[in-house]
Amino acid sequence: MSASTHRRRLFSAALVPAIIVAGLLSRRSEWVHAAFGKYPGDALWTVMTYCLVAALGPGLSRVSVAALALLVSFAVEFSQLLRHPWLDSVRGTALGHLVLGSTFNAPDLAAYAVGALAAFGADSLLSSSRRSPWR
Repeated sequence: MSASTHRRRLFSAALVPAIIVAGLLSRRSEWVHAAFGKYPGDALWTVMTYCLVAALGPGLSRVSVAALALLVSFAVEFSQLLRHPWLDSVRGTALGHLVLGSTFNAPDLAAYAVGALAAFGADSLLSSSRRSPWR
């Protein structure tokens, strides 16, 4: 693994806790919620997923990372249409709710797409910067 690949993996992984905090704060912020609803948190969920995929799959292209992050986000959203007692009990826990959600909401899919696009754009900008942690 090259030094730049190793740095990219570490940087992507290091961003995950900050993105989680930002997503949780976006749900608690009255002005964010009043202006955008819960959708910034949904977009950040996909950004977090993008960072995890980038950290775990360092050889993947940015397009592949964005596509996988979007696929995971969509899969989790569509899984909310499934109703099984054991799955609902997992979703009833704080962690289960944060990871799996609870109720299918089609507009969430647009928020996930915005998150994937934003992460892809930020990754592309960082990759082209001379002072990039990716280099």
